[in-house]
This record gives sequence, structure tokens and C-alpha cells, in this order.
Amino acid sequence: MKNLTLLSVTVLTATSALVFGKIQAASALIWNWNYSAPGIEASGNLTTNDTPDDFGFYLITGITGTRNDETIIGLQPTGTSVPGNEPFILDNIISLNPDEQLTSSGFGYFTSEGNFVNMFFADFFTASGLF
Repeated sequence: MKNLTLLSVTVLTATSALVFGKIQAASALIWNWNYSAPGIEASGNLTTNDTPDDFGFYLITGITGTRNDETIIGLQPTGTSVPGNEPFILDNIISLNPDEQLTSSGFGYFTSEGNFVNMFFADFFTASGLF
């Protein structure tokens, strides 16, 4: 089982305050993340919108990092499946709630070596958790 650890969330603000004397509203959050399992080490940053939906989830709009020394080069588009995992559709959302950080649809990304990953919460196994 993979463990997804939310390390921190940082609000990005526009640096135009130095030029215009006014701080712009935040437009994105940066989430510092990592997870590991036997033979797997992954970490990096997720970029989300700055406002959660009615259920407390933030839409993931970007990802950076590494997985097993491979560079993560992109987020699988929302509403699609990672290759080989059809028909499971990604919603690419995340929550601050440690008990429900991901949905059963999860988020997906791909690496520089052509690998695809789908992180999701599986409540349909005897031992539910993040996979």
C-alpha cells in the first residue's frame, strides 16, 4: 500500500505588489507531497486551484517531481484514464482531510520513461487505503 503524505500547502501570491503596491489574490496552491511503498519512492509538488469545491476538494492543475528517479512530466487530463487502467476515469482532485485526501477516481501522471501512475483511494478492498 502506498502512503501519500501531505507535507505542506503554500499559497502563491503575485509579486506585482512590489511594482503596483497592491497584493493580488492567490490563484493557486502548491502542495508538497510524497509517497512510498516497497520499490517505490515518489515526491514533488502538486498545483491546485485555490478554492475547494463544496466537498472540500481542490482541482489538481499541475504536477512536478520524481518517481523512482524518473522525472514526472505531466498530469493525466481530468476525465481520462491512464493507459492500461481503462475504464477508470480520473477526477484529479485532492483534499486537506487526511482521511479522505483522494477519491476512488484519484489523479494520474506520467513520467519521462513512459510510465503512467494512478493514485487513488480504494475503499473496496478489505484494508482500504491509498494506492
